[in-house]
Amino acid sequence: MKEGIHPNYREVLFVDLSNGFKFVTRSCVNTKETGKTDDGRELPLFKLDTSSESHPFYTGTQKSVDNMGGRVEKFRNRFGKTAAAK
Repeated sequence: MKEGIHPNYREVLFVDLSNGFKFVTRSCVNTKETGKTDDGRELPLFKLDTSSESHPFYTGTQKSVDNMGGRVEKFRNRFGKTAAAK
């Protein structure tokens, strides 16, 4: 293989800032910080705003658009007749 053309593919520690969840996976992401894993390894650190541990879709706390105060039903009542007439 040619030297200098391949990305730096290595293990990286990802940390969810909203709940502190950590996981290690391989990535090419550029990082400036390092962090310690639970088993004591020092790895490049990448901070996430959200992960599958904190995202409402994956945690089951996501609100359905149909249940948000009847907004969808209000829209259908107001504009549904206009769309059906065309």
